[in-house]
Amino acid sequence: MKIKIVTVGKLKEKYLVAGIAEYAKRLGAYAKLEFVEVADEKCPEVLSEREMALVKEREAARILAKIGDGEFVFALAIDGVMHSSESFAAKIDTEATRGKSTFTFVIGGSLGLDDSVLARANEKISFGKLTYPHQLMKLILVEQIYRTFRINRGEPYHK
Repeated sequence: MKIKIVTVGKLKEKYLVAGIAEYAKRLGAYAKLEFVEVADEKCPEVLSEREMALVKEREAARILAKIGDGEFVFALAIDGVMHSSESFAAKIDTEATRGKSTFTFVIGGSLGLDDSVLARANEKISFGKLTYPHQLMKLILVEQIYRTFRINRGEPYHK
């Protein structure tokens, strides 16, 4: 199985890099993990609605270029499905049983994801109504993916 995580922007914070590296190492026993970082669109702090739409469109083009046809895509979106860890694990297991071998997770930039990325997604998922920095969300996501594999294998970790 292959897990791909596509994010907008480069991760710079050392503590997040270290946490992600730890879970990436743990995940190596279960799946091939690939991180893809696409450039974020440089923009001023205050944007008009049209400028925001243009930024998201440009980032979307970069994101969509990194997603293959046969991949099962989860887009992280605040209005997505809120799974428990167990139901998320069951979703991955069900799709793998149906023949999906590459699961791609997309984390947008500070403005979120363009509608074109959301339309490409097989499912929108949410980690709650709170807003997280997209760099922190990458760490949270990698931990939950690791937890998913442990749950599906019946191994201790999840409590």
